[in-house]
Amino acid sequence: MCHVIVTCRSMLWTLLSIVVAFAELIAFMSADWLIGTAKSSSGADTDNRTGGSQQPYRPTLGIYARCTRISHIRHSNRDTLCGPYAENFSEIASGFWQATAIFLAVGIFILCAVAFISVFTMCVQSIMKKSIFNVCGLLQGIAGLFLILGLILYPAGWGSQKAINYCGHYASAYKLGECSLGWAFYTAIGGTVLTFICAVFSAQAEIATSSDKVQEEIEEGKNLICLL
Repeated sequence: MCHVIVTCRSMLWTLLSIVVAFAELIAFMSADWLIGTAKSSSGADTDNRTGGSQQPYRPTLGIYARCTRISHIRHSNRDTLCGPYAENFSEIASGFWQATAIFLAVGIFILCAVAFISVFTMCVQSIMKKSIFNVCGLLQGIAGLFLILGLILYPAGWGSQKAINYCGHYASAYKLGECSLGWAFYTAIGGTVLTFICAVFSAQAEIATSSDKVQEEIEEGKNLICLL
């Protein structure tokens, strides 16, 4: 018989697992890893229609995507164009970034799988006589290691020609040059820290769902068990 067991600690672990998976996925897909040097579009420095001065913009570069601003000849206005600069894996700017993409993709895949499984932990608390929380916690720890490897290798790609085009000639491996780090990089770091927190907190979720109070409620014949 399926017993639905909900506790504060197990629900918090589930929510954190889902948030971490989405945060890492969004960061990976974003182009805001590097913020390039300020540039101005080709053409006049003054908007002929409004008479106002055109502000310089800062293009951004991700692991496989980029955002830049383009000028429309007819309307003299500017739009930001975002999308992948690499049509296939081999066109990613650096071999280090290719390795980063692989490590991050594996880590994110594991996190998404755990986030999916965590939704069902209210009904299923064990797999093959092993705690599902402990198994998921172990997987989150492994995912965190993949994420760390990817983040360590990522700055080594700052010396690629693509990064130099955005960050200036002083950019090199582990040196930003004239670029600054974007929100996606910090999100990936924060998500990695939370991944290890989730891995540790999974033990607390296991303790909460197997406590004496839960066992007493099961023995009383209750199918829905909610504990604070």
